[in-house]
Amino acid sequence: MGIFSKKSISSLISEANEQGEGTLKKTFGSWGLVALGVGAIIGAGLFSLTGIAAAENAGPAVALSFVIAALGCAFAGLCYAEFASMLPVAGSAYTYSYATMGEFIAWIIGWDLVLEYALASATVAVSWSQYFNELLKVFHLEIPVEFLKGPFEGGIINIPAIVIVCLLSLLLIRGTQESARVNNLLVILKVTVVVIFIALGWQFINPANHDPFIPANVGEEMVKSGELSFTAFLSSEYFGEYGWSGVLRAAGVVFFAFIGFDAVSTAAQEAKNPKKGMPFGIIGSLIICTVLYVLFAYVLTGLENYLVFKGDAKPVATAFAKTGYHFLNTALIVTIIAGYTSVILVMLLGQSRVFYSMSKDGLLPKMFSDLSKRQTPWKTNLVFMVFVSLFAGFVPVSDLGHMVSIGTLFAFTLVCIGILVLRKTQPDIERPFKTPFVPLVPVLGIVVCLIMMVSLPVESWERLAIWLALGLVIYFAYSKKHSKLNN
Repeated sequence: MGIFSKKSISSLISEANEQGEGTLKKTFGSWGLVALGVGAIIGAGLFSLTGIAAAENAGPAVALSFVIAALGCAFAGLCYAEFASMLPVAGSAYTYSYATMGEFIAWIIGWDLVLEYALASATVAVSWSQYFNELLKVFHLEIPVEFLKGPFEGGIINIPAIVIVCLLSLLLIRGTQESARVNNLLVILKVTVVVIFIALGWQFINPANHDPFIPANVGEEMVKSGELSFTAFLSSEYFGEYGWSGVLRAAGVVFFAFIGFDAVSTAAQEAKNPKKGMPFGIIGSLIICTVLYVLFAYVLTGLENYLVFKGDAKPVATAFAKTGYHFLNTALIVTIIAGYTSVILVMLLGQSRVFYSMSKDGLLPKMFSDLSKRQTPWKTNLVFMVFVSLFAGFVPVSDLGHMVSIGTLFAFTLVCIGILVLRKTQPDIERPFKTPFVPLVPVLGIVVCLIMMVSLPVESWERLAIWLALGLVIYFAYSKKHSKLNN
């Protein structure tokens, strides 16, 4: 057995059917899985990164960026749905890669998912702290700015972000059933506020704010006139600053907003009827959120000029001030805080399930798969409570968002490749849900994801490379020697 040894499909199915003490508890029904997806999807990507992507990259055309990002998600989501219904095991893309491409690729994607979920939690926690401070202002209280920002933004430490990560980690340790109930309530509140924002804001849209819908890009104009070659433009400072290149880069940035259905797949082992529930949860949450995202982005950029959102971590409050419904501002802020809370909760849950699976396979120390009496991987929750808190307390939200986006796109690309591999190597295995139009859908998923990855800043690639290099050191120093499959 080598580093590319694969877990058998039969062993994974057997693992999925295990119940009782020492296994994850069957908690989620079909609509519970949809709520899990919506809980993770609608959050910082919508309430915070929409304004940032509009101001820095796409202008009002950020609505188109959401459509492009949704296409990539749709292709990847259909591939996820096939895997999740066929292999309802915790671990998401890590588990699917183990079955199709072998242990080494599985390790890379598992390590990548840690980056995705942990930093997603931190990103949302940073935005959560800004809105929490807005709520305090209603009661004539305020947190000093040095305790709302990390040192890279002129502050000292983001204390509220650290506190919320710790509280939700403790809730997850308490139990999955309790966490699911809290998430369901928060999702209802969150969807309500998005619908209210769209409905009330629509009548206050100023058409001048949508003109031009796609702001001009200096570099693109130079390419048209022959002053700059297309190759030179791709590596220039002009790429990604408005124009169509800006729409593409914004799609890569806001792609972060769609990672919720990925989190649904990490809970596959806790689904009551995964064969039906997993495709329903993944695709259902994706459709609901895409419609809301496009409408929300259109209204947001119609209420206020997109340049106003530059560096604004709370663009919704800024734009909503234009509506005249000032009496709803406090309710809006409370609901956004509730929405952010559900995102952090689901991301922390997803991350712990990935580490649980990797530990069960021997690639990480046994402590990460130890379950409490309430059947939760509590030691993993504690470790990442500290890890995520440090990122939330000290790293700027825009840097975190880019890092999460590239990690997510990388994971989606490998899942699409996995479908192609499994269709070729094991065409006759039972598939409760089948990805349609194979190989077209997986190939399109790979292409769209790679295009969005290429459009992200160079810094995102550098950070991903550093993170993966650290993962390789851990794999060859520890995981390869302790792998249960190889031993």
